[in-house]
This record gives sequence, C-alpha cells and structure tokens, in this order.
Amino acid sequence: MCSSTLPGTTPVARARRRPAGEVVLGVDTHRDAHVASVLSLAGAVLATDEFPATAAGYRDLLKWARKWGSVGRAGVEGTGSYGASLSRYLLAQGVDVLDVNWMDRADRRRRGKSDPLDAQNAARAVLSGRARARAKTGDGPVQIARMYKLTKASAVKARTQAINQLKAVLITADPVLREELAGLGNAELLRICARFADASSREEVGEESVLQATRVTLGLLAHRIGQLSEQIRDVETRLARLVECHAPQLLDVVGTGPDTAVALLITVGDNPERLDSEASFAALCGVSPVERSSGRRQFRRLNRGGDRQANAALHRIVFTRLRVDPRTQDYYERRIKEGKTRREIVRCLKRYAAREVFHLVKQPQPAPRS
Repeated sequence: MCSSTLPGTTPVARARRRPAGEVVLGVDTHRDAHVASVLSLAGAVLATDEFPATAAGYRDLLKWARKWGSVGRAGVEGTGSYGASLSRYLLAQGVDVLDVNWMDRADRRRRGKSDPLDAQNAARAVLSGRARARAKTGDGPVQIARMYKLTKASAVKARTQAINQLKAVLITADPVLREELAGLGNAELLRICARFADASSREEVGEESVLQATRVTLGLLAHRIGQLSEQIRDVETRLARLVECHAPQLLDVVGTGPDTAVALLITVGDNPERLDSEASFAALCGVSPVERSSGRRQFRRLNRGGDRQANAALHRIVFTRLRVDPRTQDYYERRIKEGKTRREIVRCLKRYAAREVFHLVKQPQPAPRS
C-alpha cells in the first residue's frame, strides 16, 4: 500500500480526527491499481490512497477505509469491467456497492481530472443520490451464462467470417472447380471442401499449383467452420441446461427460448432484488417511454438507452407472439382500429413483455438439480 500523498489529498484532510460514524467509500478503478477515497456524510474528504488490484489489495483497501468509520456504501467506477472483482469482494463483506459510470462534467471542467478526484466524485455521487444503480454480484449462474454467451458470440462471428472467406475463394477459383461445387447447399459444400484438406495431406510434397492451393484453402476453411459449429452447439447445450436448471419459468413465456432467456437473465444479473420495480427493469431494457413534452405539446419518445441485447430479446418475443399467439394478435387488431401505428403497438407489447419477465425473474430461483 502506498503512502497517502496522492494529488488531491491535502494535509488538512489527512490530519482530521477519525470519526466513529458512517463514511462513504469512492473508488476509481484501473487494471493494475485502484484509487480509493473516504468521505464523511457531510462530504469532507477524510483520506485518499492507492491499492493494487489484487485479492490482498482489496482486503487492505476495505481495512483502511474502516479505520475512518463504518463503511456501508461504496461508489465504484466500472463495476462491469476493472471494478468487477472489487465489487464482488465488497458485496461479500456486506458493503452496498453502487455503480458510478458518469462523472459530473461541469465539475470536471472546473476542477480538472485525476484519479483521486475521480474517487472523491464517486463517493459524492453516492452521497448526493446521483448513483442509484446497485452493482451486479457476478457470482452466480448468470455470470456463468454471461461467459458462455461471450464464447458463443465470438464463435458465431468467426464462423460467419470463415464462411464468407470460403465463398470469396470460390469466386476466384478455377472454373472447373467452381462448376464442380456449383449449386450445392452449404452443408454439402462444406462436406466436399473438407475432403480437399484430407486429400492434400496424403499428396506428395512437390511443386504446388494454384488449383491445389485453392483446394487446400477451401478444405482448411471448411474444417474451421465445422469446428466452430461444434463449439457453438456445445455452448448452446450448456446455456439451455443452465436456463432449465436456474430459470425454467422463463421458458414458459410465449416466444421465449433459451437464447432470449439468457439475454434477459444477463441484464437482470445474479441479484434481481437490485431492481426496485418493473418500471426500472423496463428502463434497463430500453422499452420505457421518455417524456418530451413542451408547452401544449404532449409527447413521449422511445427510450434509446438501456441494454440493447435485452431490447432485442424483447423484440423477438413480441414478433414471435404476433405470429403464433392469439391474444397478441387480438390486441394488435384492436389497437389498429384505435388508430395506433404498428410501431406504437410493438412498443406497447415490448413494455408488457418486460413487465411479465420482471415478475418471473423476481421469483425465488429454484435450487439446482443434482
């Protein structure tokens, strides 16, 4: 632990008598080290120090902060990135962690920017009530789903790239080879191209032609696509098993499959109690209306914020229901007769779907099956 001589910490602040009451912790997080600041409830800076981003550093940080008083609340920058591990540790120690993402720009222009100032501003955001989003715990099945989802997304992107590369190679290939592979579906095309790589491994090493190099390239790309497809299927199986085990109630919602359920669970997090109401969940998913009225003009626009993956999941639920759910179809027809546009109706349906999902995820989670 470094000495308390960081810029922004005055000798007066360090010399103040340590209170016995409640204090607020603010942390500016980085990859290798975190800068922490302790403030009194009156907003006075009591101390600022720097700690390594390690397990021992987290313990030292909290021990140091508790020397100045009882730490019940902490504002942490980047609870989903550099501050994720620290947030999990503080939550496990009974500290209420609030996510601080946006600094006060006017204050930053006036006072400048430094790590101690950012740490102090994180604590002030908690004191003022500006920071209200409670951090996700990130220590349960939802965190597992988040990792699997990341793996699947990268594999799907790499497979798409490999398929596009394979078809681009075919465009410039020898006409005889193009005619041999013309008119084949993707599955049959990949099977035949995969044989090219197997055949090339048995050929004798010698002078290589462009046609041979093309066949080898097609074969290697086909093998890569096959491996990525197998990885995607494996991750999809794991995700489906995870949802069936920890949130089977979501699969009973019309229009919700494992992928959609996982996207919504990731948005909610492992501690759904941090969401106070279905309105807060709707805002988190970007399906809550935003007031834009002025004078006599009463107007609301669509919330363009929130988690776009959750928004897309609700979008899929609504459009699936419009195809197969009689109740949704009846609602759609009734609102059309009232003069609503299709876009307005879809917005309403997404809000209804968000409300339904919210009440389901707030239910106690079933114990994992042995």
